[in-house]
Amino acid sequence: MLTDSYQRRFTYLRLSVTEVCNFRCNYCLPDGTDCGPDARAQDLTLDEIRRLVAAFARLGTRKVRITGGEPSLRKDLPDIIRLCKATPGIETVALTTNGYRLSQDLPAWKAAGLDALNVSVDSLDAARFEMITGHDKLTKILDGLALADELGIESIKINSVLMREYNDDALDDFIAFVRDRRITLRMIELMQTGDNQAFFERHHVDGDTVIARLTAQGWQEKIRSRHAGPAREFWHPGYAGSIGMIMPYSKDFCASCNRLRVSSDGKLFLCLFADAHQSLRHLLQADEPEPVMAFLQEAVAGKSATHGLHQGNPGATRQLAMIGG
Repeated sequence: MLTDSYQRRFTYLRLSVTEVCNFRCNYCLPDGTDCGPDARAQDLTLDEIRRLVAAFARLGTRKVRITGGEPSLRKDLPDIIRLCKATPGIETVALTTNGYRLSQDLPAWKAAGLDALNVSVDSLDAARFEMITGHDKLTKILDGLALADELGIESIKINSVLMREYNDDALDDFIAFVRDRRITLRMIELMQTGDNQAFFERHHVDGDTVIARLTAQGWQEKIRSRHAGPAREFWHPGYAGSIGMIMPYSKDFCASCNRLRVSSDGKLFLCLFADAHQSLRHLLQADEPEPVMAFLQEAVAGKSATHGLHQGNPGATRQLAMIGG
């Protein structure tokens, strides 16, 4: 098993398959993707992904989340989903996407074995959505979410980054959205990265203020599931959906960490906000899982107890598109 010196077990892999993104979200890539013209050529190949996931699975990983950048920019995304799902030991394959190609491609992703879907929706108002993302695509994305429900995707979530002046006054709209939909709304505290310090200082909202409003309206906290991420999830008897809060600045946020990240060019991120990352791509050139497993076990043993966000240190993460959050 992958276990660190703090007895945290890592059963969840977040795998970025490209750093390129076609949205221009104001908290991440306000000027568009900062990748070079050859960035796509550096993405892990299908064989490298297969070997990587197999090694993680042999060490107890049970869930793989495919992220980006924007993963749907890879034409072979159905093949990536399929090979992850076919890996012995992997129980859940999830995808995080901006939803740009949801309506067109979701049937193929579902047929390939996709179990869970997270879609970024930072506003339910079309004008604000375009202001945040640079794209007038909200209606199309919401149509894709409805299709996900029709196709029977087991877990459907929308991710919304909390931002003062952009959506902190729209909590009631978000809550109303999940009243009759089996969707989990994930409210995510804005996080500081290397490129967004001024934006972070102006727009950060403390997630505790949202929790206070939820509990005042009768929402109750759920018990965490075995492979759950860091979200605190809430339910209400009058709602089909639920609400999750991801608050990286909260006390003991890292105590239940169960995830590791690998970038699209094969670097291991022990933490989203680590100061340095180790490449393991050279170990993915042959069907020999043991060297990869040994590398992972040694690396995890040196994982820090917590991130440095409270000290204003986002590590080497210049923006979230480089690893998918």
